[in-house]
Amino acid sequence: MSNPKSKGYKSPAEIQSFLNSLPFNFEKKGETCRSVEESLKAGTAHCFEGALIGAAELQKLGHKPLLLDLKTTKDDFEHVVALFKVGGCWGAISKTNHAVLRYREPVYKNVHELVMSYFHEYFLPSGAKTLRSYSKPFDLRKFGDEWITGTMPLWHIDKALDRSPHTNLLIKGQIKNLRRADPIEIKAGEIVEYHR
Repeated sequence: MSNPKSKGYKSPAEIQSFLNSLPFNFEKKGETCRSVEESLKAGTAHCFEGALIGAAELQKLGHKPLLLDLKTTKDDFEHVVALFKVGGCWGAISKTNHAVLRYREPVYKNVHELVMSYFHEYFLPSGAKTLRSYSKPFDLRKFGDEWITGTMPLWHIDKALDRSPHTNLLIKGQIKNLRRADPIEIKAGEIVEYHR
């Protein structure tokens, strides 16, 4: 797998297209939390690793390297995306193996609005909707270059993001009244880009 730094991506959309072409990291040999260079050497990435790659490439285009953590109920998986801003509006680069929770065009006035665009797509096979909170934009510059070039696992960055301030999306009454996704939505959510 060639390193994307030599590709000269000109836009967030081009970065997203590269991430889509990178096979999904199914962590067959155990959980990973790799730096950008380590993921590129391996030729695979999962959502956190893909978000790091996206943030690194966005930084080359003059954007701040920002992550956004989407927290769910305990029975679902959280998701991490790389944030960017164009013309005063927010967008997101996302590495996922599913047909949903993907790239977001920079058309959202604020981060909350962008997060809500993921809400109805975030559900379990039962149809239960699970998205509950989101982090403030998380700036990777505080970690120097280790998240880009380091060789050791980045669990401390993963934990720092997880423990960073988060904003709740719902109140108890709203959670109680959530409607489950329809069977056709559930079926669409089963579409994957890469098979194990």
